[in-house]
Amino acid sequence: MTAARTTTAAGPGFVLPHRLEAAGPPESRGQLRDTVRLLVAEGERLEHVRFHELPRHLRAGDVVIVNTSATLAAAVDGTVDGVGRVVVHFSTPLDDGDWVLEVRAPGPVTGPLDAAAAGMRIRLPLGAQASLREPWPRTSIRLWRAEIEGVADVARDLLAVAGRPITYAYVRERWPLPYYQTIFGTNQGSAEMASAARPFTHSMITELAVSGVVVAPILLHTSVSSAEPGEPPIPERYEVPESTARLINDRRAAGGRVIAVGTTVTRALETGATERGTAVAGAGWTDLVLSERRPARVVDGLVTGWHAPGASHLMLLESVVGAAAVRRAYEAALAEGYLWHEFGDSALLLRPKAPFERLTPPVEGG
Repeated sequence: MTAARTTTAAGPGFVLPHRLEAAGPPESRGQLRDTVRLLVAEGERLEHVRFHELPRHLRAGDVVIVNTSATLAAAVDGTVDGVGRVVVHFSTPLDDGDWVLEVRAPGPVTGPLDAAAAGMRIRLPLGAQASLREPWPRTSIRLWRAEIEGVADVARDLLAVAGRPITYAYVRERWPLPYYQTIFGTNQGSAEMASAARPFTHSMITELAVSGVVVAPILLHTSVSSAEPGEPPIPERYEVPESTARLINDRRAAGGRVIAVGTTVTRALETGATERGTAVAGAGWTDLVLSERRPARVVDGLVTGWHAPGASHLMLLESVVGAAAVRRAYEAALAEGYLWHEFGDSALLLRPKAPFERLTPPVEGG
């Protein structure tokens, strides 16, 4: 079997066989959202269960933090004179009205369009046009700041009418936008699904509440995820509400754990976290890169999907539970045939801690 990807740019080095890439949502495999597999890893302990069993691996006093960003239909077909057909991935709107875009060739391509350059003009549906201005951020090799003309509201007037979900070559069919939404998505703005939350159901949230686990929100709008090997995460827009920060600090002081649902939640929470582990409310853009050199301070564990070799997300996982724990979990997932990517299986990675360990209450003001 040939490998889909292999690199050691970040996280554990491994080869991902094509057969372990989820080619469609679990519904297409005859499963419910919450019946995907779940690997629970805490210290040396590994357990293989189903996602709907997550509540029994948490305990009263824990707080689960979820991302309320909803997925946009962010892929739009376009044409360029002298180049032909292209696909434009709308990543994020900027504060001045421009958008960040990725331009790719149509079909199952594996990277950005080589011909993309400043000044390129892309004709889009409904009379819209995108004009590439400069790389964004300036060091990027695949993303562009672009001016969008011909529509008053890009998300409402272009993406909602002519867009479709961003997909990559391992997803063999096109699936409607609802397959790319989570039950928490109430604020449109993500180029791609905050997929760690996809297996959650309303009945699971009820079960968590009954067991004494509180669910609280943050917001982080994800950018396009097709990073080149070794490319760091790009800036993303986020918000941590005051009520969520206060709840986290109260629960941690009482011995509860903070469980982030996904790398997006982890990045948002850790952006303003103090060195003492106090959660801080805030909003804006985050360019935080988490790793063992900059470990997580607030997050005690996370629910996550399985990330491709070399992805910067792997360094983020290591920032929470350590490189050895991540390597052990990934080796087990490969051996047991877990499925990768946004429609694949899940993991609950927990930082080992003595039961009901009481943390020092945070000092007022951090």
